[in-house]
Amino acid sequence: MQETVTRSEIPTEQTWDLRDLFADQQAWETEVEAIPAVLEQVKAYKGKIAESAEMLLGVLKESDKLQERFTKVLTYAHLSESADGSDPLNQANAARAASLQAKVSAETSFIKSEILQLSDQHIAECIVVEPELAEFQKQLDDLLETQPYRLSPEAENVLAAFTEVHQAPFMIYERSKSSDLHFPSFTTSAGTEYPLTFNTFANYETSADTEVRRKAYKTFYEALANYQNTYAAALATEIKKEVVESRLRGYDSVTDMLLHKQDVTQDMYHRQLDTIQEELAPHMRRFAKLKQRVLGLEEMTYADLKAPIDPDNSPAMTYDEAGELVLEALKPMGDEYMDFMKQGVHNRWVDYANNHGKRSGAFCSSPYGVHPYILVTWNNSMQDAFTLAHELGHAGHFSLAGRYQRISNTRPSMYFIEAPSTMNEMLLSQHILSKYDDPAMRRWVILQSLGTYYHNFVTHILEGELQRRIYKKADEDVPITTDILNGEKKALLEDFWGDAVTIDDDAGLTWMRQPHYYMGLYPYTYSAGLTASTAAAQKFKTEGQPAIDRWLETLKAGGTLKPQELMQKAGVDMTTKEPIQEAVAYVGSLVDELERSF
Repeated sequence: MQETVTRSEIPTEQTWDLRDLFADQQAWETEVEAIPAVLEQVKAYKGKIAESAEMLLGVLKESDKLQERFTKVLTYAHLSESADGSDPLNQANAARAASLQAKVSAETSFIKSEILQLSDQHIAECIVVEPELAEFQKQLDDLLETQPYRLSPEAENVLAAFTEVHQAPFMIYERSKSSDLHFPSFTTSAGTEYPLTFNTFANYETSADTEVRRKAYKTFYEALANYQNTYAAALATEIKKEVVESRLRGYDSVTDMLLHKQDVTQDMYHRQLDTIQEELAPHMRRFAKLKQRVLGLEEMTYADLKAPIDPDNSPAMTYDEAGELVLEALKPMGDEYMDFMKQGVHNRWVDYANNHGKRSGAFCSSPYGVHPYILVTWNNSMQDAFTLAHELGHAGHFSLAGRYQRISNTRPSMYFIEAPSTMNEMLLSQHILSKYDDPAMRRWVILQSLGTYYHNFVTHILEGELQRRIYKKADEDVPITTDILNGEKKALLEDFWGDAVTIDDDAGLTWMRQPHYYMGLYPYTYSAGLTASTAAAQKFKTEGQPAIDRWLETLKAGGTLKPQELMQKAGVDMTTKEPIQEAVAYVGSLVDELERSF
């Protein structure tokens, strides 16, 4: 495995082109300096919103203009730091953007406060006078629903002024990972030395060599353990912040507050967590025992869960090859969608380099009025093609939403966010199966599909389960400590895997690897999205173009509908556990076929 290089050594074609946001650092700084003047245009409406429909419409439109320009400023700083968090300039830009964000948040908090003084009837009358206000209907309705939980305008302003401080736990966590966290190399019994970084550990997890896999695991978590108290303190601060806010606002619990932001009920939330854990665990235990038998392991440890069960069947794939394969797979989505996909693959929307200081994982950032940006780390594996397809799903979603909606209407609830991304993975799987008449390739695709469900229905759902347990303790004023985080994580892994997998103490540290814990109740939503895309993909097969058209219209709707309404628009009813059970049963059928193949 090659040593990770510095950002300056990376070929330009492997990096995203931030010039589509700002020509250079100076252009970004010029826009940063211009934001306060744009902010003043919004503040001109302070104290006047209730005066007329014209004033209400005016402040909402000016707020959108500010948000569009300011989002580009934030995105440039975020992407630069994500590409190389060790660069002092990128760190400084991120800090500067965060300070500006706090200022913008504080000085625009009057908008929500003043609108909340209006009645439903007043707003309805305003829409009659200014029909363009109808475009803001969902936004206004959502805001009015928060009325029972709003503080005084003065208190809201104070909270908004602390935005930068409130974001500090996540900033500290990310800064530590990208800049301070270093891992020693490890050496096998054959004398081969292997370099190790936060990002490359994922490659060793999937190594066919048991000694390499387990030594990487031990080395990685021994180094990670040195930071467990610091990371626990950061996460505990994040959680305490949320608990305090939920109490200030009068919510029954922090979970109620976080779900309210997603337009998700407690029933929807618990149904997703409970159904998958209860009904999926037996299938995944079978999968683990099959893997142990095929690999000839005396013991199935947590370090072995991602070991390749068919190591000689691991297709290599360059970024260019993967791009063409993904584009082929997505053709059924139609010309408009494909235009975005082609630009994404060929026009440097994607940063796929592997350099020191680069953020781990993958994401898609979609600044309104520009185009999405995708971060991945390429390992020349066909598996990377699925990561690319996933992030392009986000890119296609927000490209369509941005084309058909104004900026304040583009983002749906988190509950729906992962549906478009996992849909792309489903289409890629189906395409590969149809393209290759080869038992080995079929087995590989089944394993890859199981990997997708493992990622979303196991990894992320168990992150969600940890959050459920931890937030319950936090609501009961139990201090969130290292021991509690490690202990609860290990316990829930043992509950899920039973006697199929040996869970050691290091497995309890896995909460340290994910940034999702700083994003509210985000992890469980991956499973909601995959549930919806699984159901919709089946409708693509049975209904054809009408089902695809419904899906595209759902993507274009952006955030103009509540999450259940979006899924219903796509033909998926999430008011019952039936779609979840069907998705879990589908996973079971994949395990069945895999068992037969061996």
